[in-house]
Amino acid sequence: MDTNKLIPLLPDMAILVTVVEQGNFSKAARKLGITPSAVSRQISRLEDALGIKLLARTTRQLALTESGKITFDYCKQMVESAEQAVNASTSATSTVSGLLRVAAPKSLASRVLRPLFTEFLKCYPDIQLHLKVTDRVLDPIHDGVDFLIHINDNPIEALVNVKIGRVEQVLCASPDFLANHALPTHPDDLKFLPCLCLGENMADNRWRFSNENQQATVHVTGSYLLNHSEMRCDAIEQGFGVGGLPDYIAQQGIAAGTLVPLLQDWQLQGNYHGDICLQYVQSKYMPNKNRVFIDFMKQKLLVIESD
Repeated sequence: MDTNKLIPLLPDMAILVTVVEQGNFSKAARKLGITPSAVSRQISRLEDALGIKLLARTTRQLALTESGKITFDYCKQMVESAEQAVNASTSATSTVSGLLRVAAPKSLASRVLRPLFTEFLKCYPDIQLHLKVTDRVLDPIHDGVDFLIHINDNPIEALVNVKIGRVEQVLCASPDFLANHALPTHPDDLKFLPCLCLGENMADNRWRFSNENQQATVHVTGSYLLNHSEMRCDAIEQGFGVGGLPDYIAQQGIAAGTLVPLLQDWQLQGNYHGDICLQYVQSKYMPNKNRVFIDFMKQKLLVIESD
């Protein structure tokens, strides 16, 4: 197909991508600001021009045909290339503005990232920050976020990763609890003490520890299971047992004397400990708003980009 015949089809190809991503003509029409009948006409025009059936229509849903799946993949690449072209022009200017969408876990966002986000907005008042606070690890493309922040020693391989910090788990108890129980000197001693587990799965009561030369796994028990770090901190301070806390949660209680760190020669392994990863989709051209956000987070948390 020559260029003169191809160019009029480009808008129809972009509409095909929107229809598939939105799931039906009505949602696509609302997103595009046109009528459902106009969307239907453009899809039909594209099908006629290509000589294939792209969508199998039923009263309840749309589905791509086999030929449609192949065509959609190429149309999707076309739209992504167009977005990169726009980003290239944006990154070439000195303006730092626009919408920035960031996902981050609840506790980390509240205790560590919240003051950084407000300071960032004060530095760049023309940026609109949309923060999605969730403990679910989002998909930047499917869930529509520019940056994904999460705690993980195994970042998502398909995404660019920037290490912006580190979270360790600190095993703690209250002074009152230790006044009535023996101080543990080895992970095995935890078998005889009430412990606060996450309760998220069957393995949460098997605590794994490591130090320079040894590994230890201990089966612990306790009457209070909770996966909310601040509530767990409160329960530990009230003497319900021994529990692990992210270091950014434990620090305040340790400084105030309401928490006592335990087994400091050992590192408690498991969930909610590891590198703080800032991840995003690889792109040849990066908007200035994205670039300044990365630089700001790295500078404020005093870490360097991971390899």
